[in-house]
Parts: sequence; C-alpha cells; structure tokens
Amino acid sequence: MALTVTNTNTLQLLNILSRTASAQTTTLQQLTTGKRINSGKDDPAGMIALSGLNAELRAVDASLANNQRTDSMLTVADSAIGEISTLLGEIESIVAATTSDSTLTSSEIAANQSQIDDALTAIDRLVQTSNFNGKTLLDGTFAVQTAGIDTDRVSNLRVFSRSQASTDTVLNVNRVASAQVAQVAFQIGQAAGAALTTSGIAEVAIAGKLGTATITLADQTTLTGIQTAVNAATAQTGVTAVLSTTAGGVSAISLRSSAYGTSAFVSVDVLSGGAMNKATGTADNSEGSTDDLTTVSKTTGVDADITINGQATGADGLDITYSANGLALEFALSSDYGSGVTSSATTAFTVKASGGATFQLGTTSSTRSTIGIDSLSTYKLGGGNGSVRLSQLKSGGSAALATDTEAALTSVREALTEVASTRGRVGGFQKFQVGSSIAGLQAAQTGLTAAASVIGDTDFAMASAELNRQQVLMQSGITLLGIANQQAAQILSLL
Repeated sequence: MALTVTNTNTLQLLNILSRTASAQTTTLQQLTTGKRINSGKDDPAGMIALSGLNAELRAVDASLANNQRTDSMLTVADSAIGEISTLLGEIESIVAATTSDSTLTSSEIAANQSQIDDALTAIDRLVQTSNFNGKTLLDGTFAVQTAGIDTDRVSNLRVFSRSQASTDTVLNVNRVASAQVAQVAFQIGQAAGAALTTSGIAEVAIAGKLGTATITLADQTTLTGIQTAVNAATAQTGVTAVLSTTAGGVSAISLRSSAYGTSAFVSVDVLSGGAMNKATGTADNSEGSTDDLTTVSKTTGVDADITINGQATGADGLDITYSANGLALEFALSSDYGSGVTSSATTAFTVKASGGATFQLGTTSSTRSTIGIDSLSTYKLGGGNGSVRLSQLKSGGSAALATDTEAALTSVREALTEVASTRGRVGGFQKFQVGSSIAGLQAAQTGLTAAASVIGDTDFAMASAELNRQQVLMQSGITLLGIANQQAAQILSLL
C-alpha cells in the first residue's frame, strides 16, 4: 500500500469509536434504569409486545384491587349476618323454653318476652348500622328490584343474583301439583261417635316438626277433650288435632302438621291405654278395635310442584327456590295458592334489570356479576311457609309469647332458614366468584410480570459483560487513533 497523507484510517477509527460510544451509552442506560428497552429503537418488536403486556398488567392490577375491596365488603356483610343468626338462635332457645308454659310463671314469661324484644331491637340496629364505605349493607339498599307480584299468591321474594341483561325478566309461575300437610287418622269414630270417650287412662306420644310431646288423657275424656289436649301441645310439636263429622254422623280425629311439605311430619305412639268406650257407654277393649286411639308411623307431607318458565324448581313445602341463566331467587307461596285452594294455577312477576350490588370480577365488562342482598330487618324476616313475620314476636304482636308460642317458634325458625340462606349465598359468591377471581388475577399478575420482565428488563450479568467489552474496544480504538495520527509525522522523516 502506498504511503500517503490521507486521513482514511483516522476517519474509520473515528466511526468505530462513535458506534462503540453509542453502544456504551445504551448499555449504561440499561444498567441505570434496569430496563432493556428504553426507547422504540432499542427493540421495536419488543416494545410493541411490552406495551401490550403492560396494558394487560395494569388492567389486572386494577381488577385485583377491585376484587380485594369486594372481598372486604362481603366479609363485613358476612360478619353482621352471622351476628344476626346468633341472636335468632338465642330467640329460638327462649321461645322453645317457653312452649312448656305450664312450668313457668307469668313473670318468667314476661322476662323471656323482654329478652326477645331486646334481641329483635338488636337485629334491627345491626341491619341499620352495618355499612361499608358509607353504604348500608343489610337494609335492602342492595336488593334486586321486582315488580308485578301478586301478594295473595307469592310473598317473601328474595332475589340473590340477576343476569347482566339490560331488559327485565318476566317469570311465569305454574302450580303443577299442590303442597300438602302431613295427616294421619288418630281416632276413627262410629255412627254417633261424638259420644265416644276414653276407657281408662291413656298416654300418647305425638311427634312433629317442632318436637315431641307426651299427652296424658284421663278416663272418660271425650273426643273434644282429646282434641283440646293435643292442640295444647301444638307449640311443642307443630301438630294440630281436627275433629270432623261426616254427613252420616261419624266423628273422627285426624292429626295434621302445621307446616306443608316433606320436612313436616306426624307420628303417633300410643304408650298405654287407648281403648275407647262405645257410644252406649260400655267399654270396648277388644284388641284391634277400629275406634281405639291409633299408633301411626312417621307420615310426611308433600312439597308443592312448581315450574317457572317451564323449568322445574326446588321446593320445601311452600318455599320455592329457582336458579337459571344467572338468576337465583326464592319465595314463599301463600297457603291457599300452594295447597290448591286458589283455582287458578298460574301467576307471574318481573325481576327488573336494576338494583343489587354489581361487581366486576375480571378485566372486561363481560365479567360483571350482580348479587342481591335483601333487607334482614325483623319486619322482613319470616312469613314463609305459612309463618308470621319475625317482628310479630315483639310484645303485643300476634306471635308474642303470651299469645302464640307455636307461631313464634315457627316464625323464628323460618327466619333462621332465611338468614342462613342469605349468608350462604353471600359466602358462596365470596368464595367461588370473588375468591376464584382473586386467585386467577394473582396468577395472571405473576405471569404477566414475568413475561414483561423477560422482554423489557435488563439482564445485569450480560449488560455488565457487554459494558466491559465496550470499554476494551473504546480504549483500543483510542490507542489506534493515536497511532494513525502519528503516520503523517513519520512521512516527514523521509524528506
């Protein structure tokens, strides 16, 4: 190669040093920020992928925060409902203890009534004061709205969840078969049988949904007296005695459960005695006599058979549950409609596309879900399956202890069932909807963070090694540039 004074080598070395300096600046920026991609030119395709991942991650972070707040809200609601359930359990114990009023003085019954009044007041206070972030949870604020309910046929409607459809849902209710009480023949009379009386002392155990009572019948007790003795224990058993007389003059006593459905039952065990005197007054103690008091094994009632929009429902006597297409609800049939006294078998009502507590469980609008939390006030609890409202247990109410302990016990147990159902629905939503959503979002958060890190974060080991390489190249380039600059001076030595 000719020896010249052109600066080609110098220019090449300067270009190389410029590129090395630029690469060194990029590496230093990566090490300083911890990010491999700090601008689009660092990795255009990677920048696009990273932008998408970060957008998904922000949505997941926001949804996770929403779900955690939802979980906290439902925990507050669950705790309050649990306390209401505890108070109802206390009320049930007091009422059950008062059903055997023959062993209690009037002052003791009044003291028990005072405790019930206090417990009912505490329930209403809990309902009004249980709130989250300024919103009351159990007073019906989050109830799903309904319309068009025929209260002569349907009552105590509670909607636990609804779909996200923007239109109202009309539910057509059809009674396929009627509900029935449990009923057994206790004493079958004869012609002019109203004059029949017990022959000797009889002892009979009668069991029903509320419990068991042993009844002692004195000698010569009439059919009317037997009926009175059985009905005096109705608060303990949930069984009533009905005295009927046919057109032919035949009198008989049947025992019936107060409640409807397969959970209601009647059983009779004649422990001793049980023979009846004939109408003439002579004893009829022959074994197997048709007019004697009868031992009867457990006999249950029949649940109502109801369809809604052609779909079968769950039934417990007159209490109906329905779930389909995101809609879940329960209600009680009136005794006339449910038992078939009402001639028309159909009714309808509307669940509106409004109300309830709506939560977004995922990152898109399609993951929204709405639950309903109806009021748990005492004037709303009870009233199903033929029972009265819980508020009627207060002093002066129709189910106060001094008035009707059977109605009180039935009502409080119905209220316990309703509160347990509400708590179970809230808990189920919290566990299976919110809990699973939180778990899924946490897994997505971990995966997205890892994926974004692989694409966008600096590998410090590799970047440090690259920086060392660039420093060596920079130093060698500077040294070589000095040598190139000396070439012109070396030419002068030839002249």
